[in-house]
Amino acid sequence: MPSVEHLKEKQAVIDEIKGKLEKAQSAVVIDYIGITVAQADEMRRKLREANVDYTVYKNTLVNRAIEGTQYEGLKDVLAGPSAVAISYDDAVAPARVISGIIKEYKKMEFKAGVIEGAFYDAEGVKAIATLPSREELIAKFMGSIQSPVSKLVRTLQAVADAKPQAETAEA
Repeated sequence: MPSVEHLKEKQAVIDEIKGKLEKAQSAVVIDYIGITVAQADEMRRKLREANVDYTVYKNTLVNRAIEGTQYEGLKDVLAGPSAVAISYDDAVAPARVISGIIKEYKKMEFKAGVIEGAFYDAEGVKAIATLPSREELIAKFMGSIQSPVSKLVRTLQAVADAKPQAETAEA
């Protein structure tokens, strides 16, 4: 029979997971098996730089924490070694950063994820990982609207520059 203190510790972890998920835009579950300690440290650093919370929890505690939430779909993938990467700002960041790490180390794999409330299996998370970041999309959009405006300004300037020459030719 578990002690009351042990049950309180477990409940504290469950509450921690719930608290993180309530604020999250996305959560991605990975199988982290096969990486070295040095690789794990490097991965954690890259995830921290991307403002992604990466933690290994017991599957049973995650299962209890996600009951009745939008993350409940992850229940079926919580078997074996599982780590959870959570993002509060950029919903695609966990998938994108971990995808790069998987390519680099040729180890680990996605299990599933919930991104902005939608469940994605491993293949879906891989597809999401290829999406550009919000900042990249904004930069591309700004570049696409700036280009026609720049052309218009150059055209108008060329017309304005040509007009005085035409007037002096008439005189």
